[in-house]
Amino acid sequence: MLSIDKYEALKQYFGHSEFRFGQEDLVDALLAGRDVLGVMPTGAGKSVCYQLPALLLPGITLVLSPLISLMKDQVASLTQAGIPAAFINSTLSPEQYREVFRRARRGAYKLIYAAPERLETPDFLRFAQEVEISLLAVDEAHCVSQWGQDFRPSYLKIADFLQQLPYRPPVGAFTATATRQVKEDIQQLLLLRDPLCLTTGFDRPNLFFEVVRTRDKEGWLEHFLDSRPGQSGIVYCATRKAVEAVCAALTACGVPAARYHAGLPEEERRRSQEDFEFDRVRVMVATNAFGMGIDKSNVSFVVHYNMPKDVESYYQEAGRAGRDGSPAHCALLFSAQDVRTARFLIDHTADNEELPEEEREQLRLRDLNRLDRMTSYCKTTGCLRAFLLRYFGQEAPESCGACGNCSGVLEERDITVEAQKILSAVTRVERQYRSGLGIAVTVRLLRGSRDQRVLQLGLDKLPTYGVMSGTDRALIRAYIDYLVERGYLRLDGAEYPVLRTTPQARQVLFQGEQVCYTFRRPDQQQPPPRPKEAASPAPVQPADQSLFEALRQLRTRLAMAQNVPAYLVFSNAALMDMAARQPRTMDAFMAVSGVGAVKAKRYGADFLAAIETWHRENGG
Repeated sequence: MLSIDKYEALKQYFGHSEFRFGQEDLVDALLAGRDVLGVMPTGAGKSVCYQLPALLLPGITLVLSPLISLMKDQVASLTQAGIPAAFINSTLSPEQYREVFRRARRGAYKLIYAAPERLETPDFLRFAQEVEISLLAVDEAHCVSQWGQDFRPSYLKIADFLQQLPYRPPVGAFTATATRQVKEDIQQLLLLRDPLCLTTGFDRPNLFFEVVRTRDKEGWLEHFLDSRPGQSGIVYCATRKAVEAVCAALTACGVPAARYHAGLPEEERRRSQEDFEFDRVRVMVATNAFGMGIDKSNVSFVVHYNMPKDVESYYQEAGRAGRDGSPAHCALLFSAQDVRTARFLIDHTADNEELPEEEREQLRLRDLNRLDRMTSYCKTTGCLRAFLLRYFGQEAPESCGACGNCSGVLEERDITVEAQKILSAVTRVERQYRSGLGIAVTVRLLRGSRDQRVLQLGLDKLPTYGVMSGTDRALIRAYIDYLVERGYLRLDGAEYPVLRTTPQARQVLFQGEQVCYTFRRPDQQQPPPRPKEAASPAPVQPADQSLFEALRQLRTRLAMAQNVPAYLVFSNAALMDMAARQPRTMDAFMAVSGVGAVKAKRYGADFLAAIETWHRENGG
C-alpha cells in the first residue's frame, strides 16, 4: 500500500488537482470495502474510480474487461503514468502468460486486466486463489444484462468466480450507459452487496450533436472532413459493405482512412487499429465491431453514416469523441433506408441463439421498440441533447443552445389543418379497421393513392381519402412523426406498429387546439459551423494556437520515439491547458491539468524547452 493519500495519488499519477463529480464518493466506498455501481458517461473518469484505489490498497486489483484492445490501451496508459499493470489475454504467448503470473506473485503489478472468459480456466482460477486480490473491477458492466445492448454471456460467470475465491473482495461495477432495468440486472447478476449506486448524469457538454438528412451522404462527409483538416475521428457504418464503400471513397479523395469490421482478417484489424491510434490515418471507418472501450482521447468527431439500432449504442459510440473534454462533433446522417436496414439486422441477428425461443422473441420485440426510439431521435425537431438525457431518465431543459436543432435555422409553421386531416383519417380507420393501419398505408390513404393495397382495403371509400393529395409524401410522414412525438398519436405494436389516436387528439379535432410544427431544412448539404465557444470547455485562444501546434508536434515526435500513441504522452486537453498557461518552470508545468509527477519527470524538460523556444520566436 502506498504511503500517500488519495489526493496526492490523484495528482502524482493522474495529473489532476481535484476529483470530478462522483469520483471521490466511489473511490472512498471502494477503499472502505464497499461494493459500488458507477454509471458515468464516457470521458467522465470511470477508470480513475478503480485505478486510484488499486494504488492505495494492498495486493492486486483485478479488472475484467471485454476487449483485448481496451486492455492494451489501459495498460499502456497506466505504464505511461508510472503505475505497474499487465494484461492476460490470447495475444500473449504461453511463456509471456506464465511470466505475468510469476511477476504478479512477486507483487510486480497493482492492476491486472483480463477478459471474463479467462475466469473459467483452471490456471487463472488457481492464480486468483493464491494471490491477494483486494478489489475486483468490472468494466462495461452492462454486458452482464441480456437487456443491455452488448450482452455477453461470459459476464454471467463473474458471480461464480467470486464465490470460489478464499475471501470476497469489494466489487466495483462501471458502465457508461444503463437504463433502470440494466442497473437492476448488474446489481443482481454480479451479486453486489449493499452497493453505493451513483449515476453522475449522462450529459457531455463538450459534444455537439446533430442529425443530418441528406441525399448525398458521401459528398456531405467529404465536405465535413475538408472543413476539419488534421482532426481525427470515427465514421460508423451499419454494414461491412458500407464500410468498404465509404473507406474506398475517402481514400480516393485523399483522406488517410482505415477500415475495420468483423469480416476482415485479424491481422488487418490489428493494423487498422494501430494506424488509427498512432495517428498514421486520421479516419477509422468501421462497424460497431470497433470501439468499445477505445481509450484514444484525441477523437474530435464521430460520424454515424447510418443510424444505429438503439439510443444506447448511439450514445456509447458517439461518446468516443472528446474523451479528454475537448470540443467534439457528433453527426448522424439519417435516411429512411437506415430504418429498413436496422430492422433487417434485428430480424436476422444470431446473437442470442443459446436462449429459449420465447426469450429470443422478447429480446427481438425489445430491439424493435428501441429502434422506434432511435428513429424518433433522428426525426425530432426538439433539442437533441434533451432527448438523449431524458431517454436515460435525466431531466433536461427544453433547449441546450448547442446542438444541431437548437443552433440551426428553424422555421415554425401552423399545421393545425394538416394535423386535423391526419387525426381524422386515423380516427375513421380505427372505426372501420380494428386492426389499424401502419404509417405507410396511412400516407397513401391521405394522398389518394390508387395502389392495390389501398383499393383492396376499400380506403378509397373513406371521406378522408385523398385529402392531402397535393402534399409531398415525405412531409406527410414528417407530420405524422411529429404528432406521435407530441402525443396526439401513438404507435401500437412492436413488429408491425399501427397508428392509434390518443385522448389528446380530441383537443385538436374538436376543441380548437393549435398545432405548430418546427421545420428543418430537408437536405443539409453543408456541415454546420463548429460549436460555439460556450459549448467548448477549454478552447485554445487564437494567440496560443501556434504554441498549441508546436506542442502537438513535439508530442508526436516523443510518441514516435517510444512507439506509443500520441494521446498517451498527453491528451489534447492537456496540451490546450499547457498552451493557455505557458509554464516556464517545473512547478508551473506540474500545475497543468493532466500532468503528474511521472510524466513531468519524463517529458517536462522537453515541453518547457519547446515553450521557451516559442517565446523567443514570438518575442515573449
